[in-house]
Amino acid sequence: MIYKDFYPFYASYANPMLYRGEKEQEEEFSLMKSYYPETARRIQEKVEEECDLLDYEGSRLYDEHPDRYMLYHLGRKIMDDVSPQAGMEAMSDGLLEDLVQVLLFHEISRRRCRRRRCRGWY
Repeated sequence: MIYKDFYPFYASYANPMLYRGEKEQEEEFSLMKSYYPETARRIQEKVEEECDLLDYEGSRLYDEHPDRYMLYHLGRKIMDDVSPQAGMEAMSDGLLEDLVQVLLFHEISRRRCRRRRCRGWY
C-alpha cells in the first residue's frame, strides 16, 4: 500500500491525546472538591484513604456487582473514624451516615469507570 503523505510509524500505535479528557475531568473534580464544606472534605479524604487501601487487582470494589453488605460496613467504618472529630457532633447520625455512603459510592463509581477506561473495557 502506498500513501501520498508521510505517516510516521509511531503515530499509528497510540493517540497522544487519548487521556487528555480524563486529565481534564480529574482536574475539574479536584476543583469541585476544593469547594466542599469542611465536614464533607474530611469525610472525602477518609473515603479516599479507605478506597486507596482497597484499590488492588482482584479487589471487591471492582466486582461486577459489589456486595451491598461490604459497602455498608465500609461506610460504617469510615463514619466511626470520622465522627469523633470536631465539628461532627452537630450532624445527626442518619445524615452523617447518608453523606458518608453517598461520597463512598461516588468514589467507588469514579474508580471503577477509570479502571475500565484504562483496561479498555467498554
